[in-house]
Amino acid sequence: MIRVLVVEDEDIIRKGFIHTINWIAMDCLVVDEACNGKEGLEKIQKHRPDIVITDIIMPRMNGIEMIEEANVLYDFKSIILTSYSEFEYAQKAIKLKVFEYLLKPVDEEKLFEIINKLKKEIQQEKAYNEIIEKTKDKDDIHFMDLDIYIRQDMPYNNYVVEAIQQIKENYSQKISIDFIAEALGVSASYLSRKFKEETSQTFLEMLNKYRIQKAIELLRAGNHRVYEISELTGFSDYKHFCTVFKKYTQTPPMEFAKKTSFIIYKG
Repeated sequence: MIRVLVVEDEDIIRKGFIHTINWIAMDCLVVDEACNGKEGLEKIQKHRPDIVITDIIMPRMNGIEMIEEANVLYDFKSIILTSYSEFEYAQKAIKLKVFEYLLKPVDEEKLFEIINKLKKEIQQEKAYNEIIEKTKDKDDIHFMDLDIYIRQDMPYNNYVVEAIQQIKENYSQKISIDFIAEALGVSASYLSRKFKEETSQTFLEMLNKYRIQKAIELLRAGNHRVYEISELTGFSDYKHFCTVFKKYTQTPPMEFAKKTSFIIYKG
């Protein structure tokens, strides 16, 4: 759940904003509130929220100053509440600090849109931090652990388990869910449906993620050219390999090979 702090000096606006918005529907929890920038800075340090929603003009410290000081302590997302009279000032601030903004009175639909955007960014950054922790003392990376799905003590559908096993053993070959379904004696539509139900992703998504994981391992080993890795990981078309690789790492494979840190996007 995304943790939110609301900072607004006008009590009626702050209370109304907190208690009338359907935060649960956005998978958010308002952890606290503050009535000025100084108090807001203290609450940020105390709660370390994922998102800070703040007014600009407040006593003791304005919203921009509060965010600038708090960002030195740790990274979080911020949304500025602004009126039309402050809009130009807010736009300049956004350009400088990549803030999001909401005009008063708040449009709940617009808030949902912004929260969803920030949630994706937060999830991506958390994925990055998890990978950095997991790979501090390792030379490889595992963001698609197929053994989770094929352990004997896990209650997964046998056909789905077999399909995942095929990915693990034959990712470098030309495989498809149609081919596997035929070998198992079930319809491709049935296997596709059960696969998505059991794993929350399609067969092709899991296959591509596993192939990219193997490609990353080969890139980091440094023993093959990128086009060779494309073939070794089951991509018959080099351009398609580059497209899929960039989707999950946000970096083309040639650039990735030169970098020491990266983000895996699980979507």
